[in-house]
Amino acid sequence: MPDFAQWSLDAIREEGGSLSWLEEHRFEWSKTTAYALEQILNGKTIILITDEKRKWLEQYILTSINSVNFDRPLIPILSIDSIYAHYNHLSGGEMIDIIDGMISQSYKNDYFFWYIGKGDDKRSDLAKRKDESYFWVFDEDFSNAFTLQSYDTSLDIKLLQLFKLFNASLNATMFGEVDASS
Repeated sequence: MPDFAQWSLDAIREEGGSLSWLEEHRFEWSKTTAYALEQILNGKTIILITDEKRKWLEQYILTSINSVNFDRPLIPILSIDSIYAHYNHLSGGEMIDIIDGMISQSYKNDYFFWYIGKGDDKRSDLAKRKDESYFWVFDEDFSNAFTLQSYDTSLDIKLLQLFKLFNASLNATMFGEVDASS
């Protein structure tokens, strides 16, 4: 069974030129994504958070990840806005602590945040508090993050390509084609 980094490289190359930009970032992709996949396989719920400009991607992920076209178990995923509709209006660490406490109590710490957006956006604050969080972050570099540039004119296309690869990675790990822990 190939390790996840090698499997990712093969999957990237299989897509041809459209994913060639990702080949040079494959180690960053492999490290962060493998950890997220392990958490999913261990039964954790994904709480998806995006900045406002990526709301379209949030909706796409939420409606696509459990598509009836996939022959795999359903993935527990929901958006932060479905947990707390006033998330955009949070201000201050105390309110974030209250929301964090409510989520921890509700999900018994069997969850992780998946944040997609600009690193300095206030919607990222909750995810940044958790070491287990998974990030597709723009213009900022920190632990467990796959970094992109917000000024990239192909950013939306790259995000869709990343999600396609994420879905393929999820299938491969769920069906034993690759070990995400390797």
